[in-house]
Amino acid sequence: MPRRTILYAILALVLVVLLANTLFVVDQREQALVLRFGEPVRVINQPGRTEAGLKAKVPFLENVIKFDKRNLALEAQQEEVIVAAQERLVVDAFVRYRIIDPLQFYRTLRDERTAVDRIERLLSSSLRQILGAAALEDVVATRRAQLTLQIRDDVARRAVSSRFGIEVIDVRIRRADLPPQNQEAVFRRMESQRQQRAAEIRAVGEQQKRELIASADREVTITLSQAQELGETTRGEGDAQRTRIFAQAYGKDPSFAAFYRSMQAYEASLGQGETTMVLSPDSAFFRYFEQGPSGGRR
Repeated sequence: MPRRTILYAILALVLVVLLANTLFVVDQREQALVLRFGEPVRVINQPGRTEAGLKAKVPFLENVIKFDKRNLALEAQQEEVIVAAQERLVVDAFVRYRIIDPLQFYRTLRDERTAVDRIERLLSSSLRQILGAAALEDVVATRRAQLTLQIRDDVARRAVSSRFGIEVIDVRIRRADLPPQNQEAVFRRMESQRQQRAAEIRAVGEQQKRELIASADREVTITLSQAQELGETTRGEGDAQRTRIFAQAYGKDPSFAAFYRSMQAYEASLGQGETTMVLSPDSAFFRYFEQGPSGGRR
């Protein structure tokens, strides 16, 4: 083989090695940190900037570390949390985050494995602090969404204060259950509490019912008493007016008044058709049957 050919081959190999250590590609889903002797010198394709593509670096003096630019998921390990009533609760949660400052991320955490470990610690601390002050039923049902938001905000705040160079996007509690050995006892206690609460509600309702019935009875008694009083007053006034009218009529025509009174007596005693009376035929009670309306005149 000619010496010139060998020289060209060596030059080509050197050029390939030189290009391989000079050029690199940054994907649009990635962000790159260029290091010189282990110290960061520049960031490529940081969030908010579009610098993806073919890039160059100083060969052999600089190297490139790439981080994911997309949202990252962290499936945290199950945590056993003691809630306010000293009851144990197994919580399964996950975190969504992204790297927003690769330089700060590298200086603080170095790599994603360390980031996962530190974020899990923050999440565990927030779960124990926030859920530890909440009631069991709040975590399981009634206030789960609000507690999740508190945990997310707390983890995000701690990540910022720790200067991790990341942004916590979301934290979710996937599952919050009692340990199997505690479920039956807790369920029985919750059932007993619900029964006690139901009994209290029924007792209050029964008391309110009795109060309403007593109030209604009192109102009925008062109303009937007032109506009876008004009726007696009206009846007395009517009787007085009737007596006055009768007296006036009796004064104008005493014979007609006597006849009218006798007709009322006949109607009261004989009107039903079942009355038996034994009287003398010439009794004054029957004088109007023999003499007509004039029987009362003298």
